[in-house]
Amino acid sequence: MSKENLVLHNTVRKAREEQGWSQQELADRAGLSRTGISAIESGRLIPSTAAALALAAAFSCRVEDLFMLSGQETTEWAWPPDTEPCRYWRALVGTRHLIYPVESSPLGTLPHDGVWRDGECHDHPFADPVRTLVVACCDPAVGLLASEYARQTPFRMLVIPRSSRTAVQMLADGLIHAAGLHLAHASNPEENRKEAATILNEDFSLVRVANWEEGLALAPGLAGQSIESIMKANLSWVGREPGSGARQVLDELSQGLLVPQFLARDHRGVAQAIRNGFAQAGVSVRLVCEEEGIDFLTVRTEPYDLCFLKSSANDPRLGAMVEVIQSSAYRKQLAGLPGYDSHQTGELG
Repeated sequence: MSKENLVLHNTVRKAREEQGWSQQELADRAGLSRTGISAIESGRLIPSTAAALALAAAFSCRVEDLFMLSGQETTEWAWPPDTEPCRYWRALVGTRHLIYPVESSPLGTLPHDGVWRDGECHDHPFADPVRTLVVACCDPAVGLLASEYARQTPFRMLVIPRSSRTAVQMLADGLIHAAGLHLAHASNPEENRKEAATILNEDFSLVRVANWEEGLALAPGLAGQSIESIMKANLSWVGREPGSGARQVLDELSQGLLVPQFLARDHRGVAQAIRNGFAQAGVSVRLVCEEEGIDFLTVRTEPYDLCFLKSSANDPRLGAMVEVIQSSAYRKQLAGLPGYDSHQTGELG
């Protein structure tokens, strides 16, 4: 039996909310403490046999209706694999046990949890979906957060590279734990919240990661011109897909009239396309432009937030993520990056 089969999963919170009970009311009905109920719901505490029976009695159900081993849950692909065999990762998101086809990640090549072959999953013994946090974002510095997360907590972070609106939609679809977005700017600081609210059908929280500089990524020699003259010049452009913060900036600068000749997967892809001569201009963040050795003109400073559902706020993996973002060690690392302002890092909204 693999390690993941030994992890207990529970639906106590879901059952309690369906009854309309508070944690204290459930605690009173089951003869337990409120802190104990909170710890059981978040997975921090495995209940004793007596506590499990007391909870089942409170709900007038069977123990197995509330508690199950992770391996007893139905597993499903987050999205279908393109090839077979296919390496994959595993994670528990809410009550879903999801399998993610391995793809290129800002974190580099990560250990996979198993291989899909001949119509079957072949797990590695160290696969641990309960201790895995899945984040979708386009932050080129997310490796710093993942590194601190692994150092400070017992969990691991998987990062799926996606644009802002796509990431929030994945959160709404129950495919990830947290989504990164940067669709606001100084003159419209609430846009991240407004955009998330249009996609999500439930309450959510935002935690500020940084305020970063986004602007024009340019081939050598072009940075001496004004933004207005660059937008009027006959240049070859590399862009991002609609729904990304970078595409939003390009559409605003060109009034929606400029269609990029090439599309890049992420901020670094924009900078690399220019560095390698495939394009002359694009929109990216200062960090990757400096790292890739190309010119940069600031257009605006944007708040970059991570969004998560309030219904999942008691998940210890998300709590640990917020604590790491608020930690002095992470803030110090972030403050040293070009174009990243950490003065609001860790603020919740």
